[in-house]
Amino acid sequence: MKKVLERPKLTFWQIFNMSFGFLGIQFGFALQNSNASHMLQIFGADVEHLSLFWLAAPITGIIVQPIIGYYSDKTWGRLGRRKPYFLSGGILSAIALIFMPNASLLLFLPPVLMGAGVLMIMDASFNVAMEPFRALVADNLSDSQRGLGFSVQTALIGVGAVGGSLLPYLFSNYFSETAPKGQIPQNITYSFYVGAFILITSLLWTIFKTKEYPPSEYEKFYHAEPEEKSKGMRVIFSDFRKMPKTMKQLGLVQFFSWFALFSMWVFMSPAVAQHIYHVAPSDTSSKTFAQAGKWVGVLFATYNGVSAIYALFFLPVIARLTSRKITHAISLMAGCIGLLSIFFVTNPNMLILSMVGIGLAWGSILAMPYAILSGSIPAKKMGVYIGIFNFFITFPQIINGFFGGWIVKNMFGGQAIYAIVLAGVFMFCAAVSVMYVQTEEEVSFSDVQVINQLNQ
Repeated sequence: MKKVLERPKLTFWQIFNMSFGFLGIQFGFALQNSNASHMLQIFGADVEHLSLFWLAAPITGIIVQPIIGYYSDKTWGRLGRRKPYFLSGGILSAIALIFMPNASLLLFLPPVLMGAGVLMIMDASFNVAMEPFRALVADNLSDSQRGLGFSVQTALIGVGAVGGSLLPYLFSNYFSETAPKGQIPQNITYSFYVGAFILITSLLWTIFKTKEYPPSEYEKFYHAEPEEKSKGMRVIFSDFRKMPKTMKQLGLVQFFSWFALFSMWVFMSPAVAQHIYHVAPSDTSSKTFAQAGKWVGVLFATYNGVSAIYALFFLPVIARLTSRKITHAISLMAGCIGLLSIFFVTNPNMLILSMVGIGLAWGSILAMPYAILSGSIPAKKMGVYIGIFNFFITFPQIINGFFGGWIVKNMFGGQAIYAIVLAGVFMFCAAVSVMYVQTEEEVSFSDVQVINQLNQ
């Protein structure tokens, strides 16, 4: 049997450089998450149509990520294996970030359609950049260093998310936060420009500072036994039919969780504007509407920051003291309370407390389902089944995208706050349903963190 070599150990700064590009990706992604609904409303979108515009994210994710992952495994060129893909995705993402606030100036289509089109390109580009980037750390680090590698990546992801969410709020001190009807305010516009710059700069830093192993050298790190010959989509469909019982049960938990998250991302901005700031849906050029959108950015920065701290320092401890199922149930219940509490808030500052609960749920959602799942997956099928598990993330978002707006319009009278309440109810259902998941053998939480970071 051929001897398998261990990857050379890297220094902390080599690991930092390898992960630094993800900060820029997450910076741009956070700008999109916290501002897209606000911008689309400015361009003329009705509240009940927002979820349809957001469909681009899960649809492109379910299609683009597996394809990019498959081809990046088989690529080698002057830039390497993964770097050509996240560089091209990063360039397209930066272009979309620049065009998004200027959609009203592109006159060959109505601004709302241009904005929706740019949003779709942005989503697809982020997916192109993210998928091979996650694999880069696993490619380059030995088993003994992957925990450190993904901890560094987690920290940089959190920094990027907080920075991207906060930037429009910070820029409102220097640039106008209002604009003529149908145009994006300067504080948001310049935030997107800065986001594009940070995205490209951080990716270039990783590209120039990081080495990838060529195929001849990379093969030395594989185990000696022959791998199963790929049969393309037939293997994926076959494994989908044979998925473990634990995965099927977790699928229900994921459905409730991600339906709730999608509702929050889509409807938080109009819900805060209508319910907390008392802004009419048509009043998208007022200073109060701008303040509401700006504050949503702060709220999103808060829950992202809380989730990063919770996942890194508290989640593993709670899981060891209780169990993975109980830990996830407690965290999801905190998210339920956070979402439901928004309905009762009258002071915008109190929404920070709501975001703490949501941050606890978000941190657990990014980690604990993989902790519960991993013990039931055959080691040789880990990558395939983690890819299949992504279906349970995108499917509820697609369902929400098609029906969430209809529900808001026809059942909630256009009041977006009730979409947030519904999200809280779904988060409660997720907390209850996780307790009925039947788990297999125990696995170490450190291994789960690796799996989780590869699939955020």
